[in-house]
Amino acid sequence: MLKIKNLNVSYGSIKAIRNIDININSGETVCLIGSNGAGKSSLLNAISALISYEGTIVFKDKEIKQYTTTQLVESGLVMVPEGRRIFSRLNVVENLEMGGFVLKDKRKRMTMIKKYLSMFPILSERKNQLAGNLSGGEQQMLAMARALMSSPSLLLLDEPTMGLSPVMVLKLFEIIKKIREEGTTILLVEQNAKIAIKLCDRGYVMNNGEITMSGSSPELENNEQIKEAYLGV
Repeated sequence: MLKIKNLNVSYGSIKAIRNIDININSGETVCLIGSNGAGKSSLLNAISALISYEGTIVFKDKEIKQYTTTQLVESGLVMVPEGRRIFSRLNVVENLEMGGFVLKDKRKRMTMIKKYLSMFPILSERKNQLAGNLSGGEQQMLAMARALMSSPSLLLLDEPTMGLSPVMVLKLFEIIKKIREEGTTILLVEQNAKIAIKLCDRGYVMNNGEITMSGSSPELENNEQIKEAYLGV
């Protein structure tokens, strides 16, 4: 579904990403772990057409370098950005409507809103509340529900549990499992490596702008370097 070849991203003279190759197959959940500043968010921003890059990104067999972010969403590639970025002055339902802008049929849009209010019961309880008044965990759920409104084939999640309580972290990972079970392909950037590796089929490790390791979930979980650096073993 997604093929990245020889990807490079620079900010002026600083090279944030160097010669990255990544492949993600349809239906997979793939995690990307690494320390702060490793280049993980830059990679997702490049895939989402938010920053310029050198190299090749192919989504559903089409090179997407000339695509706008809106065109990517219409094609089925959607990101939940770090920091949520919900529309704080709109209520919950209005945020979901914004996420479903690609759905021209109003009845289908309303059906999708009902679906995700059901998947996220706390949002149903808060549906008329301003998004800016939600808790951090509720805002993250809203950001995920808003992204799902367009029925993405590939969902990019950038640090979805950052700053959340342990209880809310577990709730969010249960929701990610549900999204996965519905057949959505997921690329998950997450600092909670222990849970991320267990959740995913495969993973990549990124350091200093480069992919330094990759493998299946069991391979990463049992790797001594991964244990020491990311799993607290």
